[in-house]
Amino acid sequence: MSEKATVIALSGKGGVGKTSLSAAIVRTLTEEKPDSRILAIDADPAVGLSVALGISVGETLDEVRQRVAAEVENGMSETQDILAEAKYHLFDAITEERGFAFLAIGRPEAAGCYCAINTYLRQVISLLADQFDYVVIDGEAGIEQINRRVMEKVTHLVLVSDQSRKGIEIIKTINKVSNELVMADKSGVVLNRVMHPDLVKESDLGGIPLLAVIEPDEALALNDIEGTSVLDMTSESKVLKGAREVLGNLGVI
Repeated sequence: MSEKATVIALSGKGGVGKTSLSAAIVRTLTEEKPDSRILAIDADPAVGLSVALGISVGETLDEVRQRVAAEVENGMSETQDILAEAKYHLFDAITEERGFAFLAIGRPEAAGCYCAINTYLRQVISLLADQFDYVVIDGEAGIEQINRRVMEKVTHLVLVSDQSRKGIEIIKTINKVSNELVMADKSGVVLNRVMHPDLVKESDLGGIPLLAVIEPDEALALNDIEGTSVLDMTSESKVLKGAREVLGNLGVI
């Protein structure tokens, strides 16, 4: 195992294909780094990465936290430190798959109640970064997890957007905040589902490096309709080629 894990997080506006790209990056790493320990973390409460990777989620990270909290409250645990106790049960929520491990954050127990699970997730990422060579995090849409320093251990930040002005402004905001709170070794933008490649201007990205431009992927759309995994897609699909380009430009492969 490497001295320092490569922790790749994807962030951006919702609905821009971030989860599919996350899955494609996981697959590419399993192909390029077959002897490495790879962990995929679904940090989006929508739990979409499990579908993209064809995984049936058992216990989620938040369910582990809730279970341990209940044990502490009911006097079934010797410690009152929920986070410390939950670490012992963490691997109950990790699923072993084809060349990688998988962990889902899950949905919080109450609407809008993200603080506790995000605090826990930050500690979990720090803990697991010592156990794996590569960690790929499909972050929730928006800037909340950056603001709460959930991503402070990230070494490579991938900002995903479509060509919309709103999407690009969001990733510019995320990049600005992450420069203050995350300070990743490398970061860059992926423009996804690009209908007009000729209109792509790096100057519009506010100085953020452009990692890849991915055009609409019919193979991925068909994959979504059929409900099959990104792991089963042809290697010629545009999203998989894009993932390889992203990892190459980040210096990961």
